Amino acid sequence: MTEQDRSAEERATQDQAAHEDAGEDQPPQEAEQENGAQVSTGIEASGVPDTAIPELVIISGMSGAGRSTAAKCLEDLGWFVVDNLPPALIPTMVELGARSQGNVARIAVVVDVRGRRFFDNLRESLADLESKNVTRRIVFLESSDDALVRRFESVRRPHPLQGDGRIVDGIAAERELLRELRGDADLVIDTSSLNVHELRAKMDAQFAGEEEPELRATVMSFGFKYGLPVDADLVADMRFLPNPHWVPELRPYTGLNEEVAAYVFNQPGAKEFLDRYAELLRLIAAGYRREGKRYVTIAIGCTGGKHRSVAMSEKLAARLAAEGVETVVVHRDMGRE
Repeated sequence: MTEQDRSAEERATQDQAAHEDAGEDQPPQEAEQENGAQVSTGIEASGVPDTAIPELVIISGMSGAGRSTAAKCLEDLGWFVVDNLPPALIPTMVELGARSQGNVARIAVVVDVRGRRFFDNLRESLADLESKNVTRRIVFLESSDDALVRRFESVRRPHPLQGDGRIVDGIAAERELLRELRGDADLVIDTSSLNVHELRAKMDAQFAGEEEPELRATVMSFGFKYGLPVDADLVADMRFLPNPHWVPELRPYTGLNEEVAAYVFNQPGAKEFLDRYAELLRLIAAGYRREGKRYVTIAIGCTGGKHRSVAMSEKLAARLAAEGVETVVVHRDMGRE
């Protein structure tokens, strides 16, 4: 790395730290990787026991969606983090970790469009890792076009793919480039309405534990009038229940209030829905485990995301936790009205 590159990297780090202190999730400084390399693909069979192969997490997603924040969170949790590593070098990085005598047991790699020509090698590298029985997970950071445009404009930086066009042109090109990778992701996090601290809390909830649970669930309440959660795997609609908003003494409160929750669950169909939906989730969870899916986001919606969806999310999360599913509850739109 030249002195000029090193100075640029330091400025980018300082920039991002300033925005994080302000509670904003801003896009990192983008820098194109220029140097090529001849690398060995895969882990050599001789002298490296399977138990020495490190765990691997690949962080990718849209520029400006919070990849650097997610990477820093894993670094704080003790992961060995490599930013902007060309995909062709991922097997070599894993091989080096396997030969570290246990000193590098968990590796996180940030892969994105800054790698430009190297990005085409990602699928080949993933196939090579799978053939070597390397445990790998893909975390994909997503965000809406509006949120990404605001973040790029706030730091007055071009999108890495916009060229002579507009920011939205670069976003569209990147979204198309990453479409297949997003479909392969084990965990998709939509950061459109998250600040840095909320994103870190989501990462902590998924990776902080020393032992991997069989399945981790996020139960998210939301308001349909604010849009569907982009990262939801399952969506349920609570608008079939009477709305506490029209009860004057309940309107100021939320579904966390005992009186509101009692009102919701005293309505015909509420308890039956909870019982049958929990039963359905047991069936789905068993299938997810068989398919190796470790994370699921269950979105529970009502009109404004304040009363019915909040009360149902709390009860459903408690039911899942009692059945041994590690569960996090997120109330996306509560307090937004």
